[in-house]
Amino acid sequence: MTLREVLEAAAGQLDEAVTVAAGGGLEWRRDGRPFAAVDADVAEFRLDPAVARAALRTPDVVGSARGADWVRFTPQTLDGHAVDRAEAWLASAWRRAEG
Repeated sequence: MTLREVLEAAAGQLDEAVTVAAGGGLEWRRDGRPFAAVDADVAEFRLDPAVARAALRTPDVVGSARGADWVRFTPQTLDGHAVDRAEAWLASAWRRAEG
């Protein structure tokens, strides 16, 4: 299973999440606002600033060029912990995007 497959499955459970093709990857939007993206084995999430700061202290996470409240997640190994983080950050970003 890839990071993209994990996030596609998780996004399918989120109401009002719209999937848009972006470059070779996908972007998810809610009320027209992007809140997450995935391309190959890299995911980006727009998080509440406090959540983003905490995420930056976890393995395989750096800031994103998309903005200060976005993080970039590139797990070296897609184990259960990485899957849990990706799914949790996707849901958190989705909640934040609520209009």
